[in-house]
Amino acid sequence: MVMPAYNAETTLRRTVAELDRRIVDDIVLVDDASTDQTAAVASKMGLEPIRHEHNLGYGGNQKTCYRRALELGADIIVMVHPDYQYTPRLVPAMASMIAYGTYDLVLGSRILAQDTIASGMPRHKYVANRVLTLTENVVLGQKLSEYHTGLRAFSRVLLAALPFDRDSDDFVFDNQFLVQAVAAGARIGELSCPTRYAADSSSINLRRSIRYGAGVLRTCAQYRLNRHGLRHYPYLDIDPALSLARPGGTPAGGQPDAGAGKPTGTAGRSS
Repeated sequence: MVMPAYNAETTLRRTVAELDRRIVDDIVLVDDASTDQTAAVASKMGLEPIRHEHNLGYGGNQKTCYRRALELGADIIVMVHPDYQYTPRLVPAMASMIAYGTYDLVLGSRILAQDTIASGMPRHKYVANRVLTLTENVVLGQKLSEYHTGLRAFSRVLLAALPFDRDSDDFVFDNQFLVQAVAAGARIGELSCPTRYAADSSSINLRRSIRYGAGVLRTCAQYRLNRHGLRHYPYLDIDPALSLARPGGTPAGGQPDAGAGKPTGTAGRSS
């Protein structure tokens, strides 16, 4: 389990308390130069936080998370925000969807959950989410309910195949990562995810939301241009030698992957 943290001292304990440690072998928490006591709280909880000396941004934080998870040998990586907006109780279900070879990537969808607006999602964000998701589905040829959730699970094979270090250090990182996954032919699944909205949950302001929306549309355009050979974008270069795992644990055109198809917490490792 990886946790990109920024000013999460008041919610970190609640988030970790809901995590089933029988499933997760390692917790990687990266503190992106918080101005509060996030790193100190994490240390008191027995975690070993990685702390950025300077704020690298949401995308920059995730890059550190994923590099560390790969170094630890994780077979399945689940990202949960430590602001307690997304419940860690869904981690076992999401991990199992990957462990048994069904998907390469699983998203916790707020849109599939009941009463999204009643649960606290601002109406303007809900509308923007639906408009951007419709656009992305058309451009990318997908049928996802949303692309903007912060609750995500990946197989090691997929994570190793994607050049995520080339992605933005800002919030559009999430979207670029999904576009890379689509370009790699990843099998993407979704799970209904109730979400908590409160004052201590992280959120971006209107100006950054607009910038994020523009970045999503720009990423869509880059995907199409790159796919048709009209422009080249290095972050969309997927190494064909790094095959994705297929049903039954067999990578496309390769030998069975050692971590595929094995329930997490038994034969493989999970972060």
